[in-house]
Amino acid sequence: MSEAKKLFIKTYGCQMNVYDSERMAEAMGASGYVLTDTAEDADMVLLNTCHIREKASEKLYSDLGRLRPLKNAKPDLKIGVAGCVAQAEGQEIIRRMPLVDLVVGPQTYHRLPEMVAGTAPAVDTEFPLEDKFDHLPKRKALRGPTAFLTVQEGCDKFCAFCVVPYTRGAEVSRPPERLLTEARDLVERGVREITLLGQNVNAYHGGDWTLAKLVRELARIDGLERIRYTTSHPNDMEDDLIAAHGDEPKLMPYLHLPVQSGSDRILKAMNRKHTAEQYLRVIERIRAARPDIVLTSDFIVAFPGETDADHAATLDLIRAVGYGAAFSFKYSARPGTPAAEKPELPAEVADARLQELQALITQQQQAVQQAMVGREVGVLYEKVGRLPGQMVGKSDHLHAVHVDDPAGRVGELVRVRVTGASTNSLAAVRIG
Repeated sequence: MSEAKKLFIKTYGCQMNVYDSERMAEAMGASGYVLTDTAEDADMVLLNTCHIREKASEKLYSDLGRLRPLKNAKPDLKIGVAGCVAQAEGQEIIRRMPLVDLVVGPQTYHRLPEMVAGTAPAVDTEFPLEDKFDHLPKRKALRGPTAFLTVQEGCDKFCAFCVVPYTRGAEVSRPPERLLTEARDLVERGVREITLLGQNVNAYHGGDWTLAKLVRELARIDGLERIRYTTSHPNDMEDDLIAAHGDEPKLMPYLHLPVQSGSDRILKAMNRKHTAEQYLRVIERIRAARPDIVLTSDFIVAFPGETDADHAATLDLIRAVGYGAAFSFKYSARPGTPAAEKPELPAEVADARLQELQALITQQQQAVQQAMVGREVGVLYEKVGRLPGQMVGKSDHLHAVHVDDPAGRVGELVRVRVTGASTNSLAAVRIG
């Protein structure tokens, strides 16, 4: 029996890419590949890229440059580029880096085995008519009691700064029956928490199913204890989904709801199609349904044309909401987007605004974490901690929690009392 070939995958970016990497590993596993932790040990290296943030292409080409000595030493080594940079640049990647053997977009990675075997083109960045999920093997790569499940892909929003509509395509929702079947299979193999994924996950419409209906049906699966979803758009927070936060116990009290700016003028320039006031009203409705919910968001500072007053409006919105955490970035032009044609603000202005915004978010995050001390919460153990007798998992509110529990086991869902808080994690003891 021949020795299995080894596959190394480096994943950049969001949870969707993490999910895609797992599915690519499964697709290659059906062709005899097993995962390895190092590129040096691999027969194939796959870089699964993200195109959202600044210098995405430069990071890719830098990593490819570091792979050149490996390729020289092992000429049979296969090197592939997947994901959104692959979708955006296609054949140009192989032109610039001839060491790359194949380039595959996020909608066609089900064809990877044929591409590696040489029976399909070395560059595939089409938006195919067939559903890639119909061609992927049954899921196998489970690393613990939590799993991602992609329910929706693509985006029709066309925010002025974002490349997702161009690299991921139009919004498409997967059939609910297939999602329920996949979820049941995950639960049968030990998964207790599922996070539903989509570029605009709350835009999910599988026929006449909304995301709220999907959540409620998933909640009926015995053994599935927790449901989350990400990432959402404020304009798609419908009444039934907000109600589900209040009356579905398995839907966790955590929501990531990006706003990007608190200035109506900048929101209009971003083509966000909502105002700061409309966003705040959505937050009010969510908190009325689930008062203990923890909210997080995304912010872009120094968008082209942003003034001091616009920046101040963003800080005012942050103060009004009170976030548990946030991802914040300086604006960076993405080629091909409308905003890329506008002049950027000076770097020193962007740096100062980012520091001010992040200081405020950190202050709020610390306050939310500290407010958890003394409370009882649920924690799903995901791994053994570094200290003797310690287990590590996520709380209902997605906080990382280190629990003193010598008898704890991975996969247990337990009640704990929070005894301490730091900026990024909580300490707790098991109760009951």
